[in-house]
Amino acid sequence: MILRRLTANLRAQNWTAIGIEFVILVAGVFIGTQVSNWNQSRLEKRQTENLLAQLAPEIQNQLAFFESARTYYGITRNYAGQALAGWRGDPRVSDNQFVIAAYQASQAYGIGINAQNWNLAFGGDQMRDIDDPHIRRDLAIVLTADYDTVGFKAVQTPYRDQVRSVLPDSVQQLVRARCGDRLIYASGVAPLTVLAPTCPLQLDPAQAAAAAKALRAHPELANALNQHLSTVATYLENADGLEQQMRTLAQDLKSIS
Repeated sequence: MILRRLTANLRAQNWTAIGIEFVILVAGVFIGTQVSNWNQSRLEKRQTENLLAQLAPEIQNQLAFFESARTYYGITRNYAGQALAGWRGDPRVSDNQFVIAAYQASQAYGIGINAQNWNLAFGGDQMRDIDDPHIRRDLAIVLTADYDTVGFKAVQTPYRDQVRSVLPDSVQQLVRARCGDRLIYASGVAPLTVLAPTCPLQLDPAQAAAAAKALRAHPELANALNQHLSTVATYLENADGLEQQMRTLAQDLKSIS
């Protein structure tokens, strides 16, 4: 309708009306564009808020992992103490205990996070749509953290490979079946891995003696185990740093829940 009136006024050379109609037309286009942009911006912000809401339980899963990892590696350290005593020839450690402890000390547990997916979800546009500067800053820290330092490969040390190359596979299978990693399921978090703090497995005496003899034939494994323990300690220090960053972000995200 405006265009028809504008055309008619042009023919009539009604310049005042032409000016008014032109201003109305330009204003309408401008307002329409602004409303469209506002709606798009509102939708993008809502999408970002939804992504943040979905991120909150993932953060809780990772915090639960850090707690379980400390417990897990506390148990493997106890086994390591028994194994080192076995290599020293401590008479209080039986062949059965020595063999089981040497294997259990090599058990490893790594974080299951896929930070790449988080980075894909929170690209530059999504980060700009986060109004809260604390969330934006702390999310950026979590997204750019080095998760390789708490991944499974970070604790896949030479000791783990070497001790498993010395112990007979039949023994390893028995230990895994009776006392290996187990998954536990808790409400609201992903499954967590646990390791039995003690192992009631009783190997055949001859089998235990042969396996213990094979281990003692490689005293260098004791040094490799010490190095493994040092690697695990560094792993846990890195985990503590990442956990603190995630706890800070988790606290921030409560403001939008």
